[in-house]
Amino acid sequence: MAVDQSRTFTPINIAVLTISDTRTLADDTSGALLAERVTRAGHNLIERAIEKDVVAALVRRLNNWIDDTRIDCVITTGGTGLTGRDVTPEALDQVKEKDIPGFGELFRWLSFKTIGTSTVQSRAMAVLSRGTYIFALPGSNGAVKDGWDQILAEQLDSRNRPCNFVELMPRLREV
Repeated sequence: MAVDQSRTFTPINIAVLTISDTRTLADDTSGALLAERVTRAGHNLIERAIEKDVVAALVRRLNNWIDDTRIDCVITTGGTGLTGRDVTPEALDQVKEKDIPGFGELFRWLSFKTIGTSTVQSRAMAVLSRGTYIFALPGSNGAVKDGWDQILAEQLDSRNRPCNFVELMPRLREV
């Protein structure tokens, strides 16, 4: 990470959403791992929730969080695979204004180093909606570690050079 220690760290407000038909807060290890990393990095964990793999429910939750002025960023875990129940990308398609294609591309490139060609089964992605970042990670602990440790920890750090997502936040709603 190219952190410029002379710059001031700016914490952002993040919501974590686990997408699963079977997990509860008690056994949601990937959501817990992500929430722990968010707070350890110095950011504010505003909400953490679990939603079932149902497009309408996901769209409703995402729209509520996008419209919540306390939330700058949503990070999801789960629902990015290829099975019939994996619908996270379809839900994000309904709320997005802009794709952030480099996120999914970089995630799969990094993931290839860990899981080989199995990474092609991931539909990890990121979008921007009404000034809120949304990053969708697969549901495994390894995927959460790869996505947070190797991408989001840097891009959500206001000190990261040459650029980062945080410094763009004041301009995301420009027309």
